[in-house]
Parts: sequence; C-alpha cells; structure tokens
Amino acid sequence: MKTLTRRLTLTLALAGTLAASAAALAVAEDQGLTIFDWAGYEDPSFHPKYVEKNGDSPTFAFFGDEDEAFEKMRSGFKADLGHPCSQSVVKWREAGLLQPLDTSKITGWNDLNPGIMAMKNLATDDSGKAWFMPWDWGDTQLTYNSDKIDEKDVQSLKAFADPKFKDRVSIGDNVDDAYALASLAIGLKDWTQMTDDQFSQASDFLRQVHKNVRLYWTDTTDIVQALSGGEIDLAWAWNDATVQSVANGAPIKAKKDTDEGMSTWVCGYVLFKDAPGNIDKAYDYLNAVNDPEVAKVLVGDWGYGQANTKGMAGVDQAVLKEKGYDDVQKFVDKTLFQSPVPADLKLKMIAEFEKIKAGY
Repeated sequence: MKTLTRRLTLTLALAGTLAASAAALAVAEDQGLTIFDWAGYEDPSFHPKYVEKNGDSPTFAFFGDEDEAFEKMRSGFKADLGHPCSQSVVKWREAGLLQPLDTSKITGWNDLNPGIMAMKNLATDDSGKAWFMPWDWGDTQLTYNSDKIDEKDVQSLKAFADPKFKDRVSIGDNVDDAYALASLAIGLKDWTQMTDDQFSQASDFLRQVHKNVRLYWTDTTDIVQALSGGEIDLAWAWNDATVQSVANGAPIKAKKDTDEGMSTWVCGYVLFKDAPGNIDKAYDYLNAVNDPEVAKVLVGDWGYGQANTKGMAGVDQAVLKEKGYDDVQKFVDKTLFQSPVPADLKLKMIAEFEKIKAGY
C-alpha cells in the first residue's frame, strides 16, 4: 500500500505542526485554494485531476473535530472549502458560514448516492438549494488487537467499560463519536430523540469508559500508532484505523457485528461564504475528489465508501466485500447514524464530555 505509506509519512511529519496550532497549515502549495480538513485528506491520490489541471495540490489547514473547526471559522479563520460531516452541516449553514453550491459546476452531481441525497437537510435544504457535496461515508466501530483480545470478549460495546481493559482502551477526542458509542451501549439508535434520562445513562457509561482509557486519539495517526505499537488493544475508531494498522503488519481487526452495532456517518465538502481563494479552483477540487476513479483509493486504502455511485460500481467486488460495502443494507443494519442533534443537546454533550475527560 504505497499510497497509505506516503500518506502516513506525510501526516507524521505534520504532527509537530498540528500540535502547535489548532488550524495548522501544511506546507503551502497552491496558494489559490485553501482546504480546511481533517489531517490526512491532503493525500494527492484523492485529487490527482486537480494537480493535473493546476500544477500542484491546494494548501491545507487542519482541524481535530468539527466543533473546533466551527469555532475557528466563526473567529475569522479563512478557507475556501471545508470538510464537515452529517451531524454538523445544518449547524454550519445556519450560522451563516456557508454559501450555496453551484451544482452545474460539479461533474457527477447527479451520480451521488440517492439514499444519501435524500437525507433531510444534508446535501440540500427544504427549498432544494445545495450546500454540501457528500463525498466519504463510513463508520466508527469497535477495533481490537486479535493477538491480545479474544473476539468473544468484545461481542458487546460494553467491553469498553469492562475493568479488565483498564489502560488498554482508546476512544476519539470527539464528542460525536463518544456519544454515538454511549448511545449504542444504552440501546439508543436515534440520538435525536435522546431524553434527559438517556443522556445521564450515556454520560455515566462514558465515565466508566474513561476509567479504562489510556489515550483519547485526535486523528488517524494517533490511533494507528497506538494500535500498531501495542500501546492500546481496544479502540472505538474509524474504518481507516484498521486498514492502516493491518498495512503496518499489526494484528488489528474491526468488529462491525457487536450486539449493539456501530455508528455510521457521511462527510463531504462545503464552500465557505467568505472564501478568499479562486472559486474556479474550488470547483476543480470538488470535481477532482468526486472523480469515480478516486473510489478505488478511498475504499481500497482507507476503507471508506465514496458517495459517487459510479465510483463505487467501479471498485472490484472482492474489495467491496473485504471492506464491508458489498451489501449496503447489511452495512447500515443496527447502526446509529450521526444525524444532527438539537443544538441544546449538542451543547450539553460538549460540556459533559469535557468534564468526563477531566475525571469528573
């Protein structure tokens, strides 16, 4: 997996920079376009046609989670395109951070997955105006070291709170993934309907998990290093953590069929309202990542699905089966989809998760 190795090397090289600044810039390349993104998505294999047309990759700035990105943008940070996920799109739009997309400039817009496009207030608003181009979709799942943990011991997500895994656990420093885990563990599949009592139950579960946590990972590099290096044995992590750990030769497996299931999400790109760069280059980038050929990289090297149906149709069936995308209905069975939660509930989650991580 040459692409993975290149990406991981680049991300590791950026680690010091990322620690120094929450909106850290990678080495500036094409100054005409800045992408505010998750670390790792700067991999040129995601946008080869952009480089082919413009001569270089865009400049990238990175965030650790979408709430951090939201606050940065509200504080005046400038970028052209951003990469939020399903639970944040409405919040960003209603805050006035975005401008509508001109779908006539996006090649393959009509090839985007109909099921994703039909999700209320995601790609489009009630009037049909487009604000979000879905691109990558996947899940957050139980991930474990098969040399150290017997599969039967992680049949339930409650394993994260089992005292025998003390100091062997890692979950993301990400309120959405944390409460997705907790919601599933208490039997809740639709967190938009979470009651006060269920919020208390979910928070209590996370407090029990905290007792076992060795580290809260902030990006894929963190969790891949921790899993591959044997620092932790049990994680709540994205698809690519397993793919990259296996590429590193580590005995890491994902367990999608726990009793409670897993969490699914859709992420994609938005155009910021005050985008300072070249608008034509912004659409060049959207078209580059939406190219069907990119699906082979996204699925094969990262374990994520591409929202472009033509792209997914072009991926080898054996690869789709290996990554769990051969049966979409099976993929979404027993999952909590990370749809937007009410604003007051999200604020409660953020405040409570900070207390939990601090040991309170």
